[in-house]
Amino acid sequence: MFPATPLAPTFDGAVVKAELRLFRREPGAHFWILLFPTLLLAILGSIPSFRQPDDSFGGLRPVDAYVPVAVLLGLIVGGLQSMPQTLTGYRERGILRRMSTTPVRPSALLAAQMLVYGVAALASALLALAAGRLAFDVTLPRQPFGYALALLLTLLAALALGAVISALSRTTKVAGAIGSAVFFPSMFCAGVWMPVQTMPHGLATAVGYTPFGAAAEALNQAAAGDWPGWGHLGVLAAWIVLLTGAAARWFRWE
Repeated sequence: MFPATPLAPTFDGAVVKAELRLFRREPGAHFWILLFPTLLLAILGSIPSFRQPDDSFGGLRPVDAYVPVAVLLGLIVGGLQSMPQTLTGYRERGILRRMSTTPVRPSALLAAQMLVYGVAALASALLALAAGRLAFDVTLPRQPFGYALALLLTLLAALALGAVISALSRTTKVAGAIGSAVFFPSMFCAGVWMPVQTMPHGLATAVGYTPFGAAAEALNQAAAGDWPGWGHLGVLAAWIVLLTGAAARWFRWE
């Protein structure tokens, strides 16, 4: 059994290149991580009423409010669905066990996975921002540094949550079941069905204590030109610490 230190990985360029090649051969991951969030934004933006200011969105157009949602969706899919399935599959097929006989440590594989899916999720976010700007004239974030900080913290939280799912899953079927159980509440908190701006006050407050609810609030504030609230950033940081600790405690390589 390897040490349970999944979130203190070491990077290996050869492993990263190998995982990147494997990722390129996964058209499903390309669609759901890179294309689906932007496609959803395009579908919603094509509805005429979504391009009109709405008082329930604070005077914004609904399409403006759904750009941060599309940004979060790519992070959620990559961290909670794709990465746990891949890592659990490697464990299930004994790949990590076989790696113990080589100079390459399994932690290098974990680092490569986090890097590949992290970059894919960030590319999805940039694609959604670009599509919103070019197709629907959505204003780019007026506080870019605050937006980037909130996005980075959200990415770390998503990857840490994905590591926890991987730690709790012995097989890919279990990983899929747990991932789905976490995936849909996460989408709700991110505002896929009801943007945070339109939620009743009590519900919005409760959602703000979840990682993706706090992320939605922080991204909305940065998009409007304000620095993200330290409370929302603090919630994200607390979740990163909590989830990282849980993954480090429970994750096993075989």
